[in-house]
Amino acid sequence: MLFTIYGPLDPLVYSIGGLFLAVGMLIIAKFYEKLLNIKSFYYISLMVEIMMLFTLLIFIFWELSLVSALLIYIGYQFTFTFGGYLVRAETLVASDKELLGKIDFNKQLGYLVGLGASFIFYYTLNNGFEIVDTISQITILHYLLILLQVSIVLFLNASFSKKEMKEILKSEKFK
Repeated sequence: MLFTIYGPLDPLVYSIGGLFLAVGMLIIAKFYEKLLNIKSFYYISLMVEIMMLFTLLIFIFWELSLVSALLIYIGYQFTFTFGGYLVRAETLVASDKELLGKIDFNKQLGYLVGLGASFIFYYTLNNGFEIVDTISQITILHYLLILLQVSIVLFLNASFSKKEMKEILKSEKFK
């Protein structure tokens, strides 16, 4: 999907994007002392998920174009910038080894389920509905991904209820 979406971009963009990504990750790492807490983890996680939702909407509204490819690439680079932070913060927030194992197991399980669903989706479009045009397939997929991403944002928000956040922030770990 991304190879198709990024098709209009000049390969030089990837080098420039990689440079911005590396600089962004360096800047974030400089602020770990202030950012490695549950409150920042929540807000940065929410910001990253909302950015992912925007990248999906960008494709729907601008379809395949240089503008959409560039905006989506910038959005992805923005989210990747926070990837290292989120992994570190997740480890601190969920410091219990058993819980971390469950989180990682479920992430990988979700990844496998997603890959399987992707295969079934494309296979069904190709063979069941005879929709073979790549752009049409990607557009249809984006509508499903928007629903999924909205669900992720809602679940993320619900998992950090205000009452639970207050209790966590009062705990010894975050004083």
